[in-house]
Formats: sequence, C-alpha cells, structure tokens
Amino acid sequence: MRNLTSKSGSLTPAFFRKEQTAAFLLLFPSILILGVFNIYPAFYSIVLSFFEWNGFSPDIPFVGIENYKTLFTNGVFYNSLLVTIIYSVVVTFGSLIIGLLVAVALDRDIKGKTLYRILYFLPVVTPTVASGVVWKYLFDPTQGIINTMLSYINIQGPAWLNDSAWALFSVSIVGIWKRIGFCMIIYLAALQGVSANLYEAARIDGATEFNILKSIKIPLLSPATLFLTITGFIDSFRIFDLVYVMTNGGPVDETDVLGLMLYRNGFEYFKLGYASSIAVGIFGILLILSFVQWKFTQGGEAY
Repeated sequence: MRNLTSKSGSLTPAFFRKEQTAAFLLLFPSILILGVFNIYPAFYSIVLSFFEWNGFSPDIPFVGIENYKTLFTNGVFYNSLLVTIIYSVVVTFGSLIIGLLVAVALDRDIKGKTLYRILYFLPVVTPTVASGVVWKYLFDPTQGIINTMLSYINIQGPAWLNDSAWALFSVSIVGIWKRIGFCMIIYLAALQGVSANLYEAARIDGATEFNILKSIKIPLLSPATLFLTITGFIDSFRIFDLVYVMTNGGPVDETDVLGLMLYRNGFEYFKLGYASSIAVGIFGILLILSFVQWKFTQGGEAY
C-alpha cells in the first residue's frame, strides 16, 4: 500500500491505474458480449444494406444504394411505416393517460396500494409472446371471453383480430396494457417528489381534486411525461413479437409493422441486403427520437 500512496497520504497515479485495470477485467466479459451480439451486428447490417445476399450464396454482389431506392419507392414500406406510427401514437398516449390516472389513484394512502402497484406492473415483466398468445384467445370471435361477455348484454362482438377495422386497435389495446405499469411507476416516482405543501395550500384556497390535478400535478409531471412520450415512441417502433404472435401482419397488412416487414424480407424471402436497409431506416428513426429525448431531457434544461 505504501507504493500506492504519496508521502502526504494521497493516492498516486499507480493506484488509479491499478483500479482501472481491475475495472476493465471485471467489465470485459460484458463488453465482449455487447460487442459480439449488439455492436458488430449493427455495423454489419449497415454494410450489408449496400449488398444483395440471400444468406447462403458465396457471392455477395455490391448494389450500392439500390436497396434504399427500392425501399423508398415501395408502397409496402410506407404502409408499414403508417401502421407503426398509428400503433405508436395510440399505445404511447393511451398508456400515458391511463398510467397517469392509475398513479394519481395509487399515490393516496389507500389500503393495499402496494398490492395494486404490483398487479399493475405485472404486465410489464410478463413475456410478450405469452401475453400475445393469451390475448389472442381472449379476442377469439367465437370462443373468446371478450365476445362471450359482450353477448351477455346483447352486443355482437366484432371479429377483432380478423377484422381489418379492429385488428390494429386490438393489438394496440394489448400494447397499452403492457405499458401502463411502466408509466405508473415513473409517474409515482415523480409525484412523490412533489411537496405536499402545494396540495395543502391549494385545498385551503378551495381547489378541488380535479383542479389540483389539472393545475399542479400535470404541469409538475411534464418532465416525466416528456420522458415517457419519447421512450414510448422508441419502444413502439421496435414492436415485432406481439404483432407476429397475434396477427402476423394481417388481415390484409393492416397490422404489418416495420419490424414484421424486416423479419419477412430477411427470414422468409431471404433478402438480407434489403432487410438490412429496412433495419437502417428503423435505426435512423430511433436515432432521431433518441436525439430529441437527449435534447429535451439530459442535454437540456427541461428535465
């Protein structure tokens, strides 16, 4: 230890080098896994988007930007983009509104609120594929519990996942259900940071609970709302497994999101170069959304 400290007792550069070496050795397995399974495939996808390859042929011809030309002149891409945007808007703002109301309700001193919080958060940690399978049975037009319950009050339920007018809405319901718990947790954390004196002063002035929510809670929760909005759009643009399990893009491409289009071209049509260009397009959209989040949260004064 004497070699690692100076005469004045302060730590020497040798000590910091030793600490850095130990930290690197401990982090190396995680860095290796991240590099092999995340960073390298991401860069390889960018490179592959300029080639035409079926995944098996030893010949990988260079095609330049032809994959991108095909992508941006393909009506299927714009349909998938529109479907993804609609899904993102519905799920993001639907979960925001319901998550806020649940958080406000559970922020009070009520009996069993811890249990309620756990129950609302369970969908967040439930595997998406398992959730999709269960909800697919719930939406079954003949034997599903939803239409069965509607029949008790003399309402003829729609075909849900098999109806082009209801399919995307049905999948969005599940997306909202999956995200409510996350929004609730973020809003609860933000609410607990608000001084109770503000509420007491407002009640003394005669404000109702609705006025307190509208004039105090919602404005003070705006940083959390911005964070949840940006992350909601990012998560929604990455959707694949839920749609794949529930509708596989049908009926008539009404739920054909970008992730499903990428999967279909890459692993069904074996157009890996074209699929990589789709991945790069999705990456570009997510990069813009991430930049907006950084600009208005960590990188700016709003958060």
